[in-house]
Amino acid sequence: MKIYNNKEELKDEIKKTFEKYICEFEPIPEDLKDKRVEEVDRTPAENLSYQVGWTTLLLKWEKDEKKGIHVKTPSDKFKWNELNKLYQYFTDTYAHLSLEELKKQLRKNIEEIYAMIDHLSEEELFKAHQRKWADQATKTAIWPVYKFIHVNTVAPFKTFRTKIRKWKKLALG
Repeated sequence: MKIYNNKEELKDEIKKTFEKYICEFEPIPEDLKDKRVEEVDRTPAENLSYQVGWTTLLLKWEKDEKKGIHVKTPSDKFKWNELNKLYQYFTDTYAHLSLEELKKQLRKNIEEIYAMIDHLSEEELFKAHQRKWADQATKTAIWPVYKFIHVNTVAPFKTFRTKIRKWKKLALG
């Protein structure tokens, strides 16, 4: 995992990977958003729903902690050993939206993540034990907040960009 030296470096990496990812959806017609391709595990709508779901959770963790609400990760409804159910929840919650609506929601979430980064101090962002939700999210690893941001933005944008490119090659030719 990449180590960032400051907030701007993290935001720049999110922006770079997000823009590459989101552009992949431009040539996909709306009537193919739910088309299954055997070699790819998610449709375009499911791919975007996954990203919207995780970024929404990340923002919720931070907002809830600031309100003094006990945060359960990954969510109030699912435990870490129920990720397949969580992914299905993302699909059920978001995949009915149009590709444009999904892209708009993801862009909104990314803007809110930029604002979250801006509002956190360098210490809160880059040092461990700054958020209860981050400390309680893993049983063994101690992660600073920036790592959670990275694994819910940069990392999946790269991985899922590869998946949507493969989907496009097979579905669109």
